[in-house]
Amino acid sequence: MSKSANPRPVADNEAMAVARSVRSGARKLNLVAQMIRGKKASAALTMLAFNERRISKEVYKVLQSAIANAENNHQLDVDRLVVVEATVGRAFVLKRFHARARGKGTGIEKPYSNLRIVVREVEEIKKVKPTNKKLSAKTATEAKASAPKAKKSASKKEQG
Repeated sequence: MSKSANPRPVADNEAMAVARSVRSGARKLNLVAQMIRGKKASAALTMLAFNERRISKEVYKVLQSAIANAENNHQLDVDRLVVVEATVGRAFVLKRFHARARGKGTGIEKPYSNLRIVVREVEEIKKVKPTNKKLSAKTATEAKASAPKAKKSASKKEQG
């Protein structure tokens, strides 16, 4: 007579880590999260390690936690992990005041944020040189179009 188990919030080939109440504004945190979206986990860790923003240390810890969850809890291969999702949301705001001259005061807001990182194990993808059919078709038509123009201009010179 117990409750049924909650379904996993992510797929079987994914792992997740969440940081609540990160001491930074959501806009600032999103700049760092945006850097690592879609990157391989190892490359994202390197980018965060050498990033100069203060909040990148927190994002680094959360990404390490997501990788550890993938390895230990879900038996995923660490070398094939990719950062699929790095979402940032607002948490709460501490409101303080700063005493000013003549008995006045101004407000200070200290925002907090939530960070959620999801990593996914992907299969090895062979690097194939992409072919753009539209581009190759345009260059072929341009080459054909330029050749008759040259003949017409030469024939006009002979006539004139």
